[in-house]
Amino acid sequence: MLKLWIYKIKRPYHFIKTGLLSGLVSQVKYNFPYKNLNVLAVTGTDGKTTTTNLLHHLLTTAGIKAGLISTIGGRVGDSVSSIGLHVTSPSPLVVAKFAKQLHDTGITHLVLEVTSHGYYQYRTWGINPQVLGITNLSHEHLDYHVTMDEYAKAKAGLASKAKQVIMGQASLGFEKISKLIAPNKLLTFGATQYGSSRLESAIKTRFKAKYNQANAQLAIQMAKQLGLTDKILVKGIESFPGVEGRIEEIKTTLPFKVFVDFAHTPNAIKSVLSALKFELQNQRKSGKLIAVYGATGLRDPSKRPSMGRLGTDIADLVVLTADDTRTENIWSIIRQMKEGLTKNHNKVVSIASRSKAISFALAQAKAGDIVAVLGQGHEKTLLIGTTEHPWSDQEAIRKILTKLETS
Repeated sequence: MLKLWIYKIKRPYHFIKTGLLSGLVSQVKYNFPYKNLNVLAVTGTDGKTTTTNLLHHLLTTAGIKAGLISTIGGRVGDSVSSIGLHVTSPSPLVVAKFAKQLHDTGITHLVLEVTSHGYYQYRTWGINPQVLGITNLSHEHLDYHVTMDEYAKAKAGLASKAKQVIMGQASLGFEKISKLIAPNKLLTFGATQYGSSRLESAIKTRFKAKYNQANAQLAIQMAKQLGLTDKILVKGIESFPGVEGRIEEIKTTLPFKVFVDFAHTPNAIKSVLSALKFELQNQRKSGKLIAVYGATGLRDPSKRPSMGRLGTDIADLVVLTADDTRTENIWSIIRQMKEGLTKNHNKVVSIASRSKAISFALAQAKAGDIVAVLGQGHEKTLLIGTTEHPWSDQEAIRKILTKLETS
């Protein structure tokens, strides 16, 4: 298979270009900063950002001086700085510089979100995690990694550098990932293994969605490797403020709820919509679930049909729209998303403009409904063509809600 062959021979190129010429250079330039930090890394298809942010919060709650690099940005204490546009794993120079700054300010630990691209391209050069947590493995990035086997290797690659690897036995992709990790390094936990009844109660109270409960379990297992007690862990879970763009509720005086989430993979869309549907089913009055999302351009088109199908299987109305289309035609992307539909065609509305799509969805909402706007989450730009346009789902929603509230 030509594409797979090209993929494999590209890695030596990245070894030289990103590893030696950027990774090694950055290590020397910043005096090998990782040797002074305890690195706790998290990888996986979905849930990385929530897990890393929760883990960072647990550490700081325990009085541990910790920094964080995640999709949201770089964090030291309450200060958050941007580390790259649409990039989770920045270049080795950026990360090494940040690590040096952390050490110089007395930080002892770094919580790091790692992508499969980051490992494959040697952006993690010089990083040997004390603990590596793996959330899950599901369909994503096959436009780049070509096959699920290669994707799994990229996700599990950093395990060879880690002292301890942790993954839930009930996580998607566990069997495939676990075969790639030395048994003496791998620590696993079961779906109902919370550590104690106190922790279980705290997790289930703070996180209603099962996928976030699993993220919390992973963060707790990682924190326990540093000796954090149940008392501190419970305190951290209860005080966790959440993550921007992750099941973030946008408050309104109107009789329905609106949520923003970064979900942009088939598994994430299924998880988020299933959780919101469950919430609807447990409220006293009946309500409908309205979902707004698209698929990113120039990224793994093979996942688009399942994204369209999963939305219509769960939601009562799906509004397909733009999401970082890049140079692809939006109508081509939407058409591919609709190719997965064998039923529920009457549930789908296609609106190219993201602003108009959100406006349409909110106008349809009635008392007891939930509107879920997915895909952009925390991001502050929308990439259309080759131009980054200022954009925030939260701001767009608030503006529309204000008009609806005063009309």
